[in-house]
Amino acid sequence: MHIHTLRNFWISFALLGLITSCKISQQSENKKEKGLKDYYEEYFPIGVAVNTKTLNGDEGRLLLREFNSITPENAMKMGPIHPKENVYNWWEADSMVNFAQKHGLKVRGHNLCWHEQTPAWIFKDDQDRLVSKEILLKRLKDHIATVVSRYKGRIYAWDVVNEAIDDNDSSFLRNSLWYQICGEEFIAKAFEYAHQADPDALLFYNDYNTERPGKRDKIYKLLKKLVDAKVPVHGVGLQAHWSIFEPTEKELRDEIELFSSLGLQIHFTEVDMSIYPWEKERRPKKIGESDVFSPELEQKQLEQYSKVFKILREYSESITSVTFWNLSDRYSWLDHYPVEGRKNYPLLFDADLQRKKAYWEVVNFKK
Repeated sequence: MHIHTLRNFWISFALLGLITSCKISQQSENKKEKGLKDYYEEYFPIGVAVNTKTLNGDEGRLLLREFNSITPENAMKMGPIHPKENVYNWWEADSMVNFAQKHGLKVRGHNLCWHEQTPAWIFKDDQDRLVSKEILLKRLKDHIATVVSRYKGRIYAWDVVNEAIDDNDSSFLRNSLWYQICGEEFIAKAFEYAHQADPDALLFYNDYNTERPGKRDKIYKLLKKLVDAKVPVHGVGLQAHWSIFEPTEKELRDEIELFSSLGLQIHFTEVDMSIYPWEKERRPKKIGESDVFSPELEQKQLEQYSKVFKILREYSESITSVTFWNLSDRYSWLDHYPVEGRKNYPLLFDADLQRKKAYWEVVNFKK
């Protein structure tokens, strides 16, 4: 064979191999399974609340396929992370932040100041008496500075103050020990302390039942006061512990439009869809009480999920994050609250980590 002919043969052979390789690579990419984060890439990040178990095994694989943001469910709350004045438990929170960095996930910090899961020591002196306002604010500042500084540049958003509004329509702020000792001032101070610790982090006020007009309007009143006072609050976290019975379309649209009018970012921070009506008080499961996920409940749940996500997509200019509260029906905080031992099925993945019918409604943008 002539040398030029031989050279041309090998060039053609190499090009053929390159083309074949590219086609195989493209086919492999096309077969790569899309997750929620991919479907919603043009709308907003999709996150999930995690514990250390969620980061491993089949749950970890599901997390990485479907989500691009995580929120520690409990590990960063004051009680777990700061149980004693001079003791911090970092390993759980560190493992979650390290996991996120390794896999290119965003992290929402949750939370810095709350009336629950707060260690008793923070409110008491060595004689078991309530401390002064000055001492409590100093302890709050030290806590926030320590935690936020540790994760500076690695946590892009924090729920700074959580659930400070009272559920009773006749009261404004919750009568917590934070409020009893410090008055309303602790709220603004918490945001100021967090901003000092990480000026680049987005800071959120976070609460539940925000679609109910009575509580919604009180939250708006609080946020308006903070914004007008130039407190460094950047967004509102709407928890979205919904059910197949609420919210209505009007309630959801009204709350999004009201809070976006303040110029704040909106994060839906704790999304799930209970199959039961909301009960305010904890109670044990009654004998014979059903906790079966019937076809009728499945249909109602998928219709509600479809409705709310269609609305969220419409307001994607105002909504900059949506996070589910837990990964799958294998485990949900609603299995224990408010009815102890009553199984709930509030998420888009079943107990075997398979996509439920509601999942396909959430990613069906034609409806």
